[in-house]
Amino acid sequence: SGLIIHAHFFYFTVKAFLPQMKAQNHGHIVTIASVLGLFSTACVEDYCASKFAAVGFHESLAHELLADEFDGVKMTLVCPYIVDTGMFEGCKIRYEVELILPPLEPQYCVEQAMNAILIDQPLVCIPRLTYLPFLLLPWESNVVTYRFMGSDKCMVPFIDTMKKQAANAAIAVA
Repeated sequence: SGLIIHAHFFYFTVKAFLPQMKAQNHGHIVTIASVLGLFSTACVEDYCASKFAAVGFHESLAHELLADEFDGVKMTLVCPYIVDTGMFEGCKIRYEVELILPPLEPQYCVEQAMNAILIDQPLVCIPRLTYLPFLLLPWESNVVTYRFMGSDKCMVPFIDTMKKQAANAAIAVA
């Protein structure tokens, strides 16, 4: 299904490049998601779920890089609103809303994403009006909260145990 393909895409792409980025403590990971990965709508559950997966993977990886102090590996999450590519042709939003938030031109989205990447902006919602739901809890608040709670490193022991179990299982088979 598309959901599985989209979710695995991010994982395997990052897995291919992240080790070298960590070795050099340099690089930039850009995740193209959607505002529907931040808040959802009805009737496109699989699409929303795939975008939530992208956002969740991005956030988890960002916390991992911060916890491991790889400050040279930058991350940008790009969440555009409806982009006029034909993918959502037939999508109808309220007329009053479309006056304020019309479908976006692809070139505009590219320009906004590139600007965000060039200034190491961690999150860009396109257009800016779609930031409204996040004004109460910006990204930096998440980082402080995660660190305060110990959430940035809470899974490290679990991962270490899983690696040891996998190594022991491989030795037992050999």
